[in-house]
Amino acid sequence: MSGFAALAGDLQAGFAVALTPDKLMFGVLGVVLGTAVGVLPGLGPAVAISILLPLTFGLDPTSAFILFGGIYYGTQYGGSTTSILINTPGDAGSSVSTFEGYPMARQGRGGVALATAAIGSFIGGTFATVMLMLVATSLAAISLFFGPPEYFALMLLALTMVAAMSGKSAARAALALCLGLGLAMIGIDLQSGKARFTFGIAELYGGIDVALGAIGLFAIGEALWSIATPAGGPSERLPTNRLWLTLDEWRRCFVPWVRGTIVGFFSGVLPGSGATLATFMSYGIEKRFARDPKSFGKGAIEGLAAPEAANNAAAGGSMVPLLALGIPGSATTAVMLVAFQLYGLQPGPSLLENNKDLVWGLIASLYVANVLLVILNLPLVGVWVQLLKVPRSLLTAIILVFATVGAYSLQGSLGDVVIVWLLGCAAFVLRRYGFPIAPVLLGLVLGPLLEQELRRALAMSSGDPTIFVTRPIAATVMAVVFLSVATTIASQLRARRAEAAAEGQAS
Repeated sequence: MSGFAALAGDLQAGFAVALTPDKLMFGVLGVVLGTAVGVLPGLGPAVAISILLPLTFGLDPTSAFILFGGIYYGTQYGGSTTSILINTPGDAGSSVSTFEGYPMARQGRGGVALATAAIGSFIGGTFATVMLMLVATSLAAISLFFGPPEYFALMLLALTMVAAMSGKSAARAALALCLGLGLAMIGIDLQSGKARFTFGIAELYGGIDVALGAIGLFAIGEALWSIATPAGGPSERLPTNRLWLTLDEWRRCFVPWVRGTIVGFFSGVLPGSGATLATFMSYGIEKRFARDPKSFGKGAIEGLAAPEAANNAAAGGSMVPLLALGIPGSATTAVMLVAFQLYGLQPGPSLLENNKDLVWGLIASLYVANVLLVILNLPLVGVWVQLLKVPRSLLTAIILVFATVGAYSLQGSLGDVVIVWLLGCAAFVLRRYGFPIAPVLLGLVLGPLLEQELRRALAMSSGDPTIFVTRPIAATVMAVVFLSVATTIASQLRARRAEAAAEGQAS
């Protein structure tokens, strides 16, 4: 009981800090800025915090990190708005929301999709904050058991989830995945220092940024597809008549919200995994558990609920290794680690003991940020869906402008603009011939991580590949990978036999 009493006392002190008028003002400012930045393609939370970091030097550390916490959670939500309404993800983590959110918007259910995203973000973020408060130290210690073999197996598991997003054509999905992995290999090899697949083009030496991939494959690709689709065709949107969920939709979303929250949080705790991996995995899991997998890709609300909860849960989860061990769990927390060091603070056990006001004020502010997100964004659902009333030609032009500006703003490079347009053209061609786009982005995201962890694991074992089956955690994950592949192949064979039997009966 004494432990719970101390915990309650720390949390009460944290709320006493977070709810003071000046700290609350920074929390509100962070949520508003984060949501606004999240809407803009390519400008994720890491970029926003990096830009604002020099402006906070005059602030006390507690105010600065409450502002950063609000930006972090706000950006995770804001990126889903344009993903749902105009198929333009704010960052790679929110790109999964396009799979079901955008078809929902085209069906006149944009308000329902935005409400689903807001509630899922609230549930995921709140759970992550509670877990951050309760078990930060112990969970961070568990994450230390994950070495390169375990991370490689985890990445491989995420890649097998591509089968859950492939529909009937696993072969086309595999080819799209290989294309993404090929794109991920472009740039300087970090071990040898040699350029790979750059063809002497200086702009490719740094590789293809994940944000550029998301913008090009989804935003530019969708705009080009919209231009090529005749007006009045199936891509025309229906009028939005409803801004809230029905009782049946609540029932359908509840379990996916819970599953997505759990997957997102524990994925976020593992350093380097981040929200992108969490959202892809949660989407794949929902499709595997769905009663009607064929509805996915056509506006299945379950496929939107889970990734949205996973997105914000992963954001909270990545704070665990940062605060408990001083290990950044994502690009955003890496920037926050720099901010801590600039203020003369070193995250880790000593920070939890010596700077309780800052740590508990930050944790309490994350609670407040979640509530503020709901208060500020649910009433704005009706305003956001007005985007769907913009004429199609004008909306396409807006998407192209935002995507181009977002790509240029990442590094101020015209080469990045060329890259996103080339990726957009490639996405158009792939879509024209029935290839899924999501596996390309998944390969681009996980390719560098997969290669890095594979090389590290083989270096640990002096080139012996049995390291992936002799370590318990890695062996367990690899078993799940092989089971997933086997069940996918079996389901594909059953589907082909059923089609062949149906054709035989028809003839």
